[in-house]
Amino acid sequence: MSVAVVTGAGGSLGRAIACRLAADGHAVAVSDVDAVTVEATRAAVAAQGALARAWTVDLRDAAAIAGMFEAIASELGPVAVLVNNAAIYPATPFLDVPVTEYDDVQAVNQRGYWLCAQAAARQMARSGGGVIVNIASITMHGVLPGLAAYVATKGAAASMARALARELGPDGIRVNAVCPGAFPTAAEEIHADPVAYNQYVLDQQSLKRRGTPAELAAVVSFLAGPDSSFVTGQTIGVDGGWVMT
Repeated sequence: MSVAVVTGAGGSLGRAIACRLAADGHAVAVSDVDAVTVEATRAAVAAQGALARAWTVDLRDAAAIAGMFEAIASELGPVAVLVNNAAIYPATPFLDVPVTEYDDVQAVNQRGYWLCAQAAARQMARSGGGVIVNIASITMHGVLPGLAAYVATKGAAASMARALARELGPDGIRVNAVCPGAFPTAAEEIHADPVAYNQYVLDQQSLKRRGTPAELAAVVSFLAGPDSSFVTGQTIGVDGGWVMT
């Protein structure tokens, strides 16, 4: 059975991705720093009849990441799909960002993606190939202020996908990035005026409604599946026409 791994699976976007990959026929390993939410995601995946396992892992911990991927291979089999989705999202004006906050954002959103991709790709190379999907963000185009540390990591997620696609292609590994727009999730709680923020989002988008986690999951499913077998090194926006490239 094909094994898919979704990090940051305790949130609504990660949960939707995990459930969609389960519906596509994968056994699903989910991870998050929050034990309660990741267990809820595991239960949601298992309720679909899929094989599911959960790991509570802090992506700042390199040893914990390595241990998780070893355990996944032992319990479920080699990883065929990795969705790098975990991220932290502090909103601080650039001139006020302390180095500790910057380091934490880089450690989770960039170094964590790197370490997960490296661990997964080693298994994929040995088993004949696989797929990595990095969840980036339209903020990498500089559309929102106060998120410079986060934005830097999301630009890195897209650049990393291109670099890895080139290097890992000979091993049969495809790597792409997805740039979600502003989906209505708990992450939006950092904005002081949710009504004004919601209107701001709608004003920016070409489609005048909010997207759903299932719509993002459908694009990840496409990139993880056989219909995208000749697609690698690409960044796909899922943002209702906010940013057009």
